[in-house]
Amino acid sequence: MGLGKKKGGRKEPLFGLPAALADLRLTAADRIPGGDDKPKKSTKTSAKRKSEDAGDEPPRERKAPAGRGSAKRRSKSRIGASLGRLVYWGAVLGLWGAIAVIGVVIYVGAHLPPIQSLEIPKRPPTIQIVGIDGSMLAQRGEMAGANVALKELPQYLPKAFIAIEDRRFYSHFGIDPVGILRALVTNVLHRGVSQGGSTLTQQLAKNLFLTQERTMARKLQEAELAIWLERKHSKNEILELYLNRVYFGSGAYGVEAAAQRYFGKSAKNVTVAEAAMLAGLVKSPSRLAPNRNPEGAEARAKIVLTAMADAKFITEAQAQASIGKPSYNVKPVGAGTVNYVADWIGEVLDDLVGQIDESIKVETTIDPKLQSVAEAAIIDELAAKSVKFNVSQGALVAMTPDGAVRAMVGGRNYSESQYNRAVTARRQPGSSFKPFVYLTALEQGLTPDTLRQDAPIEVKGWRPENYTHEYFGAVTLTQALAMSLNTVAIRLGLEVGPKNVVRTAHRLGITSKLEPNASIALGTSEVSMVELVGAYAPFANGGFTATPHVVTRIRTLSGKLLYMRQADEHNQVVDPRYVGMMNAMMRETLISGTAKKAEIPGWPAAGKTGTSQDYRDAWFIGYTANLVTGVWLGNDDNSPTKRATGGGLPVEVWSRFMKTAHEGVQVAALPSSPGGWGLSNLAQATSQVSPPTAAAPAPAPAPASNGGYRPPPTRANARPEAAAGLDGWLMDRLFGGNR
Repeated sequence: MGLGKKKGGRKEPLFGLPAALADLRLTAADRIPGGDDKPKKSTKTSAKRKSEDAGDEPPRERKAPAGRGSAKRRSKSRIGASLGRLVYWGAVLGLWGAIAVIGVVIYVGAHLPPIQSLEIPKRPPTIQIVGIDGSMLAQRGEMAGANVALKELPQYLPKAFIAIEDRRFYSHFGIDPVGILRALVTNVLHRGVSQGGSTLTQQLAKNLFLTQERTMARKLQEAELAIWLERKHSKNEILELYLNRVYFGSGAYGVEAAAQRYFGKSAKNVTVAEAAMLAGLVKSPSRLAPNRNPEGAEARAKIVLTAMADAKFITEAQAQASIGKPSYNVKPVGAGTVNYVADWIGEVLDDLVGQIDESIKVETTIDPKLQSVAEAAIIDELAAKSVKFNVSQGALVAMTPDGAVRAMVGGRNYSESQYNRAVTARRQPGSSFKPFVYLTALEQGLTPDTLRQDAPIEVKGWRPENYTHEYFGAVTLTQALAMSLNTVAIRLGLEVGPKNVVRTAHRLGITSKLEPNASIALGTSEVSMVELVGAYAPFANGGFTATPHVVTRIRTLSGKLLYMRQADEHNQVVDPRYVGMMNAMMRETLISGTAKKAEIPGWPAAGKTGTSQDYRDAWFIGYTANLVTGVWLGNDDNSPTKRATGGGLPVEVWSRFMKTAHEGVQVAALPSSPGGWGLSNLAQATSQVSPPTAAAPAPAPAPASNGGYRPPPTRANARPEAAAGLDGWLMDRLFGGNR
């Protein structure tokens, strides 16, 4: 308390430190600048002055602060390290990539035949198809055309192929990296595969040694083989091989065969325009063949001519003068409808003899005369009435009762459409399916003179109607089938069971899937013509199975037998009693029913017409003891016709064909029931729906030799007056002769 403050403030003891070290306070110049510190000018000046006073020499160069320099050095170090790692891993990956490529090449090569054993294979084998009389019907494989030497061809012909397919043919080594890169870029830009990078040599390798599958392994094999071909053969040898082996469509292999087929001349004589068209075909021979797609072939030929001019192989004037000039209006060899048969044979050939490596001759059941008659019947009928009835296509199949196909027409014009409507197409058979319903009913105890009601019917809201929307009360099964009454067929189908109807159809030869519903009785499930005709064959042969077939023998051209058809086992699928009943019922269809126009003088015949919904399909399947023939007419797009019915155009085609087919053939009766049902009650059954008529005469006694069965009446002999009344009154009211 008594101590006073000394002037000058408090001083701490120095504990003996020298005076020079006594002042340890830091100035601003002594601090290390931080992120937020900004050196001031006065501080720098003061520091400089102090440095000069201390006798220090000024710095010779200006250095960055210690912290900033370290950061730059660390950044450069990191960049250097990254580049080093990049180079290192790039080298590693490149090495492994090279190893992988070598491994793939070795693997692909290991799955090829030994290169030293590879030889240019023989030309593809020829398939000769002959008729039952030994005459040539068609030929598959190469046409008769010898190899042509490159020097014998006009120079612009091979150059056309080089211009459009492989512009650098004479400079690459089998594969063209530039072409591959160009194709890759083009495909990426177009977001799809619009160009390929294959060279002519690669295409030749594929055609000679490989399959057509589009896989990476196959492409690698193609590349290896192309390199091998380039080492083994000269460029001109490769080009000559290519021109003589490439496929041009329509069964033509090589330029000579193609020139003969499309232009009717040797490849040695083709024009510039024709050469361009041939070169354009190899991209898509089936689609661009000029006999099938002339517009597409011309458009492609124009592209080839432009490429030839661009490559300086021809002048611009020559290219312009050649546009649209090829004379491809020569009728192709084998353009007739028999080629539908040849295509069908091609589909089953592999199953019969497997892969073939030499030319063969296929002997068939086809009768060339009947084939010509069938073709003319279809073509002429469509030419005369296709516009009137809006019908564009037709098909016909004729076979013996044991299934041997004698004629097949798959369409009106094979050159325009190779689609086989007799084998491949599946259509609704309409009322031509009803015999399977009636056969099922007979097998369950009904008879042809059993009565059923023809009256409106409703099935779960569905109200099927007759063709004329008229109903006739109680009718016999014979009348109902002959007049094709829909309501009776529906009632019968439900009575016997749709599943049983399906089983019956499959038992007789239908192979397509059938829906077991109420509408099956009206033929709403689709079937092919060849199977439907085959399913009618048991009615003509006494109830035995019949497998449609066309090939009897296959031999090599040297005579070695490769295949011979064995006779089918005679399996009874329909009891003879029911065969006779069905034949009598379906004979009435031709006598007084919907097929009254069908007529074969002197021959007992039977059958059934069919018309599908909205007149989309018109059918008639009719038969004698000699032939079973079916006819279909309609449109490929399933559009309705103009009221074309089974009793109209199909019956006309059938009658024309069958009359000619039976000329000079000994008449034979259809199978009948041994001691079974006859037509003695037909007059009584018919009188229930016919207007009053004169009393029918008593039927003549049945011949004792026929077991008491009275054959159905024909046009050649008298039939009951009641049936005549049905023919003259009821049928005219119902159909006017057509259904």
